[in-house]
Amino acid sequence: MLIAAAQLNLTVGDFAGNVAAIVAAARSATEQGARVLVTPELAISGYPPEDLLLRGAFYAAAARALQQLLAQTAELDIFVVCGAPVERSGGRFNAAVVAHRGTIVGECHKQQLPNYEVFDERRYFEAGTKPLVFTVDGIAFGVLVCEDLWYPGPPEQARSAGADALLVLNASPFHLDKQHRRIGVAYDNATAIGLPVMAVNLVGGQDELVFDGLSFALDARGKLVAQAHSFAADLLLVEVKPGNGRAQFATTRIEPVPGLEEQTYAALVVGVRDYVDKNGFPGAIIGLSGGIDSALTMAIAVDALGAERVRAVMMPSPYTAEISWIDARDMALRLGVRYDELPIGECMAAFDATLAEEFRGLAADTTEENIQARIRGTLLMALSNKHGSIVLTTGNKSEFAVGYCTLYGDMAGGFAVIKDIAKTMVYRLSRWRNRTGEVIPERIINRAPSAELRPDQTDQDSLPPYEVLDAIMQMYIEQNRSVAEILATGLPGDAVERVVRLIQLNEYKRRQAPVGIRVTHRAFGRDWRYPITSKFRDVRGIA
Repeated sequence: MLIAAAQLNLTVGDFAGNVAAIVAAARSATEQGARVLVTPELAISGYPPEDLLLRGAFYAAAARALQQLLAQTAELDIFVVCGAPVERSGGRFNAAVVAHRGTIVGECHKQQLPNYEVFDERRYFEAGTKPLVFTVDGIAFGVLVCEDLWYPGPPEQARSAGADALLVLNASPFHLDKQHRRIGVAYDNATAIGLPVMAVNLVGGQDELVFDGLSFALDARGKLVAQAHSFAADLLLVEVKPGNGRAQFATTRIEPVPGLEEQTYAALVVGVRDYVDKNGFPGAIIGLSGGIDSALTMAIAVDALGAERVRAVMMPSPYTAEISWIDARDMALRLGVRYDELPIGECMAAFDATLAEEFRGLAADTTEENIQARIRGTLLMALSNKHGSIVLTTGNKSEFAVGYCTLYGDMAGGFAVIKDIAKTMVYRLSRWRNRTGEVIPERIINRAPSAELRPDQTDQDSLPPYEVLDAIMQMYIEQNRSVAEILATGLPGDAVERVVRLIQLNEYKRRQAPVGIRVTHRAFGRDWRYPITSKFRDVRGIA
């Protein structure tokens, strides 16, 4: 017997579109001889619906969509295991529904409701308590929903109820090297009871989250026997044979897990494509500076949307180096995007004249630098308003961490592509993108980074070297280590305390930043929830 995992790219609230995708997968699986099809968690509604789950009308729409799915698969001789939000006896549940020939033959409710990182399911759902096991052609399948596989209880419960194999519906968001963690957990909790497991995962972008797919199957000994593509819709089929108290999975195709740079870049491409397309934007606008951040952002945008949907705008000031003009034009030409130049010198002069009396007797400082950034942000947003394309901002995680960015300036826009990418990773991704041909001019990669808001400016005038900054940031933010622990690694003490201080002071900026793609397990936004108003300060020796 064949069973199939439908790795689908779904959209929250697009009930008709989601049902159509599930039905298409069911037809394809049936044509290929599959008897069971498993879809991702909350496939009917898309994941995560967030506070839509607080609205009764959303559950009513999901119920209607489920009935449409039953009607449209009634002629297919296949068991469809579908995720859906349901209301039952006054309670709301994250459910897996088993349908066959237009009839619901079983239903279970997620038992382990995650409440960490990006997950907040206890806000919306009640926990289930009972297992679901259904039998097809003599093989009993136990059904689990995502987090249920991460604990020993639900798999053991399914085994006690007679399951020969486990089917798991997942909506597991991507972060770097997440697949190794997933397979490790499946190995621990499924093979401990001697059952094979097929786990299907969602794929695609939903706001700041990206789902990488990589649906997989392990045999009863924990050996990987099947794995779907990453970052693409897929239908993964696995042959199942009855065994002595447990089913046997045969090895089929195993797609590779991409390397670190490849998976990161793919996540960014998928995140941009789905955010732009699912929200109906005709294209994207990028403020191109001749620096590496905007260069990488434009390369990602072109790979996601195509050159014809990307527009680059260079906005030079009197402080813009000639090399920046040359490199920006060069890259735009290489990628084939529309390229325009809007000099801001006259705008700067107009601001200077308007503020001359207010600023009389005061030395120039970051105020004048920020005005330049805000002029550029205003121009980009004007183009966005007029033409409908979304502005993709180009700030990286290192800059957001320490506030090396301007509110309503370079932070102005609709989607922050590399918001969760450390500056050192920006360089790695740029070199990786150039591996098959130089898309990003080598000189952009090798130049000292600069905001070019005053003469001869470089980032390191204001910040520690990025290798040091990123090491501190990753330990403090992503590893949640104390100042004392970071100091113990031998990093410069003044840099550690300065960076941590800047991280704490600049929460007010990050709260006003656009949403952006999450690629680490501790991104600014859902994963990072620190108060703006706070007197607490980490100092030496305090854990």
